[in-house]
Order: sequence, then C-alpha cells, then structure tokens
Amino acid sequence: MGSVKDLTVLEAATAVKSGRGRFNFSDRYSVFDWGEMPDLIRNKGASLTLIGAWFFEELGRKGIKTHYLGLVEDNKPVKLRDLKEPSAVMEVKLLNVLRPDLRDGRYDYSIYGKGMKNYLIPLEVIYRNSLPEGSSVFKRLKNGQITPADLGLAAIPVAGQKLDPPVFDVSTKLEVTDRYLSWTEAEAISGLEPGQLTELKKRLLSIDGLITEKAEGLGLVNEDGKIELGIDEDGGLTVVDVLGTPDECRFTHDAIPVSKEVCRIWYRKSRWFSAIEEAKKKDPINWKSLIKTPPEPLPGRMAELVSFLYQSFCNELTGRKWFDSPKLSEILKELREYI
Repeated sequence: MGSVKDLTVLEAATAVKSGRGRFNFSDRYSVFDWGEMPDLIRNKGASLTLIGAWFFEELGRKGIKTHYLGLVEDNKPVKLRDLKEPSAVMEVKLLNVLRPDLRDGRYDYSIYGKGMKNYLIPLEVIYRNSLPEGSSVFKRLKNGQITPADLGLAAIPVAGQKLDPPVFDVSTKLEVTDRYLSWTEAEAISGLEPGQLTELKKRLLSIDGLITEKAEGLGLVNEDGKIELGIDEDGGLTVVDVLGTPDECRFTHDAIPVSKEVCRIWYRKSRWFSAIEEAKKKDPINWKSLIKTPPEPLPGRMAELVSFLYQSFCNELTGRKWFDSPKLSEILKELREYI
C-alpha cells in the first residue's frame, strides 16, 4: 500500500520464493512526503501504469531483470502491445519488505544481513543529469549536509548546471521521511555486498541512459530520477516498483517541468508548505502531527492541465493515443501561467 498505488497480494513472498501481486495505480498524488493530496488527477493512474510498463518491457529486451509480469486485462497479465484499453493494474513479482524498527528516534537496520535473498533493498537510488532549480542538492549544500566534493564537483554548482557524468545519490526508502545517505552508510544498512553495490550503479547508469534517450526523442530533458531495486530469489539484482514516469523522474521542456514538480512549485508558495518546513525542523520523525491545516486543492484548471500532462506524456511515449488529450507542448504553454 502507498500514497499513490494500492497492492493486492495474490501469492505472498517467502524467504526463498518470490510472490505475486497487483499494483493498482490510483489517481492520487503525493508531494513533500505528505501522503494523499486533496485532488485526484484524472487518468493519472492509468497513464503511470502504461508508462511504467513501456519502460519495464524495454528493460526486458535489454536483458535487465525486473519484477514486471504484465498489465492486467480480463483478469490476466498481458503485454502492452496486446492491451485493448488503458489499464491501471500491473501484475508483478513480490519480494519481502523488511521494515527497520524505530528505536529512540533512530532506525535499526540489523534485520538486513549479507547474503540475504528475496527482499526489497531499503533504498531509493537517484541519478542526477543536471541540477535544476528546486533540486534538493542546493538545500543540502546550504545546510552543510554535503559538499561539492561529495558530488564530484570542484565548486558550488548553480541552478541548471549539467552533470556529465551523472551524479548518483541515495536515500532511505522505508523511513517516515526520506533521508539522504552516504554510499558507505547505504551499503551498511542494506545488506548489500560491495560487488552488488557496484552492479547497482551500473544498472542505474544503463536505466538513466534509456530514459534520457527516450525523453530526448520527445523533446524533453531528463533532469533526474529514481529507481528501486531488490534482491531476487536467486540472489541477483532486480528492478522493482515502477520507473521512467513523471512521478519517478523530473522531466522538463524549455525549463517547464513535465512532472508533478509543477504541483510542488505551486504549493511552495503556500502557508501549508512553510508549516511543513518548520515542522520538519522541530521533529523530523513526527512532523506531520504538528501540521494543523491541510493543503488547499489545486486551482480547477491547473488540476485539469496536470491530468492532461500525464495522459499526453503517455500517448507520446508509447506512440499510441490511449487518451483524448492535447499535445504535450500545448499543455505546457498554459501550465506556465500557474508556475
């Protein structure tokens, strides 16, 4: 279960065997780790499902293992090319999710050990091809959490700076609020062997390349994005969750975000966002309980445009008109007024 998609378990995973389940991608969305926001974005769920399936099937053709089994139609998994109508349900292999205990304000990852199999790696792995305005990197640099050297840079970067080669970053996955880690700490808490960590970065570079190539074909820039991985029942890396979508990646066109970043930008001007910033400083673990006023809904037309953004991205990526929506370039021109 999550703030954006729901999970139905068909066969539970065991310590030695993967399970089988179905993701139901909803029209909900989340920003700033808040959870469900007040608006539903029409057809967002189905759009994300089809986008994710397209990338999973591309990875399969490249020999990269994933947990993807197909899109559900008539209660069975089928490939994207065989799908008759948009589906918001994806069938996947399931791994064990081992949640670290929270003890005295700190997370205990001793449940993870070397040589384990069939589990979700408790990390979000991030690639950065550039540093657009709003990137968390600038805040972390300002707060002294990282230095330019940690990013492989000789000086403080500026907004819009391109990164070649890309910078890889890593954060926690199963904590209340995502927490950035050093790669040494990431290895220590996740149970990964040094060789697996090296392979993970190679996998990330390959996936970044695929997403970047496809984005460029659509006239977009792939600024940054994340993937999640697990260790399968054979002890190898496998790509899980979903990837390549406007929720997992930050795409731009002429500096306009083609992702839910447009919602983040709009909300950053709100009192609600200011309250979140203050609450996280006071209590990084239980900050939500300090927020007394929920976020306001998006303006009606903006919510409609964000819906079109997802649908049109899906149409243009897959080369098939699943949804009746305008061209992506037309949507972005009007969205500019809101951000």
